[in-house]
This record gives sequence, structure tokens and C-alpha cells, in this order.
Amino acid sequence: MIKKGDLNTYQIEVVETMSAIIEVVAEDSETALLKARGIYRNEDIVLYPDDFIDTKFNIFQ
Repeated sequence: MIKKGDLNTYQIEVVETMSAIIEVVAEDSETALLKARGIYRNEDIVLYPDDFIDTKFNIFQ
């Protein structure tokens, strides 16, 4: 918090959560996760407004 005269300035974190389920063919779960991360990093997984789950607001002291 930063004090400015009679007012305070707060830092507020806004966290939006989105989720999508994709299917990955792999020999084991670890390989599946690695493949999914690669697909995501290559921007082949696109999350849309319909994938929205939640919004949280966190205040920093």
C-alpha cells in the first residue's frame, strides 16, 4: 500500500482461470503432459471466452 495524502494506493492482482480438455496420444502420462505443453507453446491450443471458469482478486499488502 502506498499512502498519498488521505488516499491509499493498493496493488490488486486479477487472475482469470480458463480451461480446456484436449486428447493426446502417448505411451505414458509424462509423455502426454510434455506433448500437451508443446502443443500449447506452439499456440495450437486456443482458449475462448466459453472456456472461462473463474476470476479472483488478490490484494497485496
